[in-house]
Amino acid sequence: MPAAVKTAAVRIADGSALLDGDLRLPDPCIGLVIFAHGSGSSRFSPRNRQVAAALESGGCATLLLDLLTKEEEAEDVRTGKYRFDIPRLARRVMAAANWASEDLALRDLNIGYFGASTGAAAALIAAAGRPDISVAVVSRGGRPDLAGDALGVVQAPTLLIVGGDDREVITLNEDAKRRMHAIARLEIVPGATHLFEEPGALEQVQRLAADWFREYLPHHSARKGAVDMLDGVAPGES
Repeated sequence: MPAAVKTAAVRIADGSALLDGDLRLPDPCIGLVIFAHGSGSSRFSPRNRQVAAALESGGCATLLLDLLTKEEEAEDVRTGKYRFDIPRLARRVMAAANWASEDLALRDLNIGYFGASTGAAAALIAAAGRPDISVAVVSRGGRPDLAGDALGVVQAPTLLIVGGDDREVITLNEDAKRRMHAIARLEIVPGATHLFEEPGALEQVQRLAADWFREYLPHHSARKGAVDMLDGVAPGES
């Protein structure tokens, strides 16, 4: 178990848009997992926060990020305008990866992504765009098919987790897996539906994700002692 977890509120720039995030950095730390939430959600997603806490217990730093500004989120609630804007979501996940790769406290940590629903497509596109720092992807109930041609470009080992009763999404994940050249595995959680709300279902997701990141995230040397520099994480634009 990590000896301590330090936290910081961060703000990441995507052009003129400023995105709020919550960074948690355990000590020791094996790498950073950026969370890409699904449509209609935010960094406060209780499911993602539960998974993040489990990953932190295994030594993963986590960054939960709002992929929409407050104004965009309000409009999306009314109209659904942005929830399937995959290029926008992917660009913002990549902005977070770029920010982490340049931040003094984080730049030597390998990056993994945990994407849910449409966020899985955004995570895969970001991983394809930054293969130099992106070493692992986990998708929970994801729509990897929406990553399009990026699927064939992704180099990071990818774990696709789908509920056993989410049959349409199983098919979409099977098709996406066939299009990938990277290491890819499909895990089906029996009896689970799209949101993994059934007793024990999300705990299985946590275990699978933690095992995947533990296997692939620290393959290249991650700098020890990053937690001591958390006070230097810039809360503003990067």
